[in-house]
Amino acid sequence: MGTNMHDHIVKSYDEEQKRLLNETLRMGEMAAAQLEAALDVVKRRDDKAAERIVANDDALDALEQEISHDVMKLALRGPMARDLREILAAIRVASDIERIGDYAANVAKRSTALNLAPPLPQVSGLHAIGTLAVQQLRDVLTAYRDSDVEAAQRIRDRDAEIDTAYTALFRELLTYMMEDARAITPCTHLLFMAKNIERVGDHATNIAENVWFLVKGEEQLPPRDKRDESNTVAP
Repeated sequence: MGTNMHDHIVKSYDEEQKRLLNETLRMGEMAAAQLEAALDVVKRRDDKAAERIVANDDALDALEQEISHDVMKLALRGPMARDLREILAAIRVASDIERIGDYAANVAKRSTALNLAPPLPQVSGLHAIGTLAVQQLRDVLTAYRDSDVEAAQRIRDRDAEIDTAYTALFRELLTYMMEDARAITPCTHLLFMAKNIERVGDHATNIAENVWFLVKGEEQLPPRDKRDESNTVAP
């Protein structure tokens, strides 16, 4: 193969990889915007806007399919070890982003059921956890874009903040339900919504771990602090 032809193949491969990264980042930003919008409709009790967010989830699903297709095209071109890691990371990251979009849609969907009851003061606690999760997602997308292992590690460690806030809200909602039986249904919806947002944090952590894999390969990750104690809350 002539040098020019080889250079052309390498260049087009690099361009394809760049396009894949940009597609994945665009998908991530869409999921972050969906999550922000879902938190907003919970606060505003806006059923119509909630329906739009649920409908928008199809666009994220379609983008994940597109990314998977592009990944397969790249994988068939005989890449080297680092390239293979980039391809595998892209599949995993797109899958995590797609799940985050699902959780945002779930929050929006449940908000319409929540709106059948009078407003709950704990909605502000949900919003606080959601804000942390959106920030985690945006930060980890930047770390992924820059292949920044140190930033990914910091984000991974920060997931404990979301776990702590989720556990506190979980306890508060349980207490509230025990004090007032009428609050059981809306509080249950809020609990599920909070769990969805806590899972967003877990998927952001997965993306951070994929940044580590992308740069370091199979090298062992350092241990991580995990603080979701909702399964061990005393009655």
